[in-house]
Amino acid sequence: MTSPAPLSYSHGTSPLPLLGETIGANLRRVAAAHGSREALVDVPSGRRWTYAEFDADTDTLARGLIAAGIKAGDRVGIWAPNCPEWVLLQYATAKAGVILVNINPAYRSHELGYVLRQSGVRLLVSAESFKASNYRGMVEEASGDLPDLQRVIYLGTVDWDELFVVGAMPVAGGEDELAEREAVLGFDDPINIQYTSGTTGFPKGATLSHHNILNNGFFIGEGCRYTEADRVCIPVPFYHCFGMVLGNLACTTHGAAIIIPSPGFDPAASLRAVTAEKCTSLYGVPTMFIAELALPDFPAYDLSTLRTGIMAGSPCPVEVMKRVVSEMHMTEVTICYGMTETSPVSAQTTADDDMERRVSTVGRVHPHVEVKVVDPETGLVVPRGVTGEMCTRGYPVMLGYWADPEQTAAVIDQARWMHTGDLAVIDEAGYLNIVGRIKDMIIRGGENVYPREIEEFLYGHPAIEDVQVIGVPDLRYGEEICAWVKLRPGQALTEEELREYCRGQIAHYKIPRYLRITGDFPMTVTGKVQKFKMRETSITELGLEDAASTTTA
Repeated sequence: MTSPAPLSYSHGTSPLPLLGETIGANLRRVAAAHGSREALVDVPSGRRWTYAEFDADTDTLARGLIAAGIKAGDRVGIWAPNCPEWVLLQYATAKAGVILVNINPAYRSHELGYVLRQSGVRLLVSAESFKASNYRGMVEEASGDLPDLQRVIYLGTVDWDELFVVGAMPVAGGEDELAEREAVLGFDDPINIQYTSGTTGFPKGATLSHHNILNNGFFIGEGCRYTEADRVCIPVPFYHCFGMVLGNLACTTHGAAIIIPSPGFDPAASLRAVTAEKCTSLYGVPTMFIAELALPDFPAYDLSTLRTGIMAGSPCPVEVMKRVVSEMHMTEVTICYGMTETSPVSAQTTADDDMERRVSTVGRVHPHVEVKVVDPETGLVVPRGVTGEMCTRGYPVMLGYWADPEQTAAVIDQARWMHTGDLAVIDEAGYLNIVGRIKDMIIRGGENVYPREIEEFLYGHPAIEDVQVIGVPDLRYGEEICAWVKLRPGQALTEEELREYCRGQIAHYKIPRYLRITGDFPMTVTGKVQKFKMRETSITELGLEDAASTTTA
């Protein structure tokens, strides 16, 4: 009798225990050990903080928030591009037991209003503007229906400086309110809300604890072999887990330096920062590395100090990975896989994995994390080598979606398994390969886009009777957005008119690149839209066969 095939289940063991502390306590411990080393460098402004200075300034800001009446458990929103103030607020809110709400810098007033209202933000810290976005104007436009929002503070103004002035003042009676606040914080307390697009048409607020993101950052840093000697260039956005967990928390748990090359991604600025600051690690989605390698003066940058880095967000083409290793000196570059709801990383390649593993898999399960691949119909674990739905369990699984128990129950089962919606295969050696998605989520340049959200918005166009949004392959972004539209009788619509309708209303990466006017959608006999057939038709009509073969290889 032959033995049954091993099942698609894996548990990440580790000689290192989980960190049983809050983010603030961890920062104090690291700062005590590495106080003179640099913690944060903002290349555009030239500002620098040692760990001792960073710890002290986040204390002061935390006290300023407390003096402003912000209580433990209150929500404070941050709407800004990458800047030192973003990082200071991340750690100050954690020390004060305040829940930081990350807001995508690409959001428009409609999206901003929704997340502020849904999370009940009391205080919003915002940039005044970024690129073509007038944040102040959009805040004013959205603030009419926000009963919880009591105050908006703009970076670079007297109001922001005042938080530090008030926070530095001695408290009457000598009481240290921050110490009293921290003494009653637990590491399972919620500390962060990150919004991820939802199939209901609105973003959902993944609620994460100290324990979730502190440990995930620590073990990601372990995967990159970080020490206090590392200097990490972070061009990916802080509002996303990639920036604030894989970036900031992976650094501060190891005494490494956070290097900010620019407010938004700029390939030349990123490589200038690596050269000037002698960075040992560089982050990005594949499109970022492609843009850096394509710079006309690429050979002029001294990247010899680079050793490692993280590539995540979408699959990496083999040739790009080879160039990153050979031409950018990132011999120990790793690939990470995860989702916002799992803090985010649940699998990672290692520095010892060969090139084939780095480009064909997302590595093996993370320490202290469980993964399994199940039959989506039965829920039973499938044998290794068989495709099924990827599920994750353990410390990284979010507390839930903010104020949305129904959506939470739809993705986290009674045994606390997070159902990712991704189709995956675990091989005999335990390596995970993500082969597709059960749901029709689009990943455009590392941004997760759910068609339903765009569809709900486009239904408001006066010429549109019905709409279906799909992802089609793209050589640059991995996927692009295509809208299939049924028009109302007597109406007409061009691609440019559709884009103009979207501009300023939804984030730029959600605006459809392609428009197909149609009389009907391919349907099943039970009336369900067959998006895979729409995708096949669009690939043929748009001549995207080459992109399709490249992105699915």
